[in-house]
Amino acid sequence: MYLISLGAGLLVGAIYGLMGVRSPAPPAVALIGLLGMLIGEQAVPAAKHLIQQLIH
Repeated sequence: MYLISLGAGLLVGAIYGLMGVRSPAPPAVALIGLLGMLIGEQAVPAAKHLIQQLIH
């Protein structure tokens, strides 16, 4: 999964480079956004588990 993600990112980066365009977001902003997505993705199951524990 990680290698596929890395490969897709490298491919898109190469296409951007060949087209002579820059990434739509500055690298730091993009990384912060990805970090937020990862945290949000992990927070939902954790919150569901916590709610289940509180209910029972």
